Amino acid sequence: MRAWLTLAVFLAAGWLAPVSAARAEMPTYTLTFKANGTFEPARLEVPAGRFKVVLVNESTEAVEFESLPLRKEKVLGPGVTSFVVLTLSRPGEYPFFDDFHPQVKGTLVVLPKP
Repeated sequence: MRAWLTLAVFLAAGWLAPVSAARAEMPTYTLTFKANGTFEPARLEVPAGRFKVVLVNESTEAVEFESLPLRKEKVLGPGVTSFVVLTLSRPGEYPFFDDFHPQVKGTLVVLPKP
C-alpha cells in the first residue's frame, strides 16, 4: 500500500511540474492605478499570446479595471494588487477604463508575434 502511495505522489508531481513551469514562463506586465486618477502606463503594449497583467491600486479609493472588448473586469480596493490572465491572438487595440472613474481610460495594444 505504501509503495502505491509513493508511486502516486511521484506521478502527480511529474504531471504538475510542466504546468508549474509553463505558468512561471508566462509574460507578465504591470498596470498601476495612480493616486492622481490615471493608469501607468496608459498604453500597455504586449505581444500576442497568453500573458498576465498585474493590477496595482496605488490610490486611496476602490478602482475597477474593465474592458468591454476583452470581457474582463476586476475590482481592487485601496492598496490592493491582483491580476488578470489574457489570451489574445489577434493584434489590435483594446480599450480599458476604470469603471468607478470612467474618465480614466487606457489602451492595451496587442502586437503581432515576432
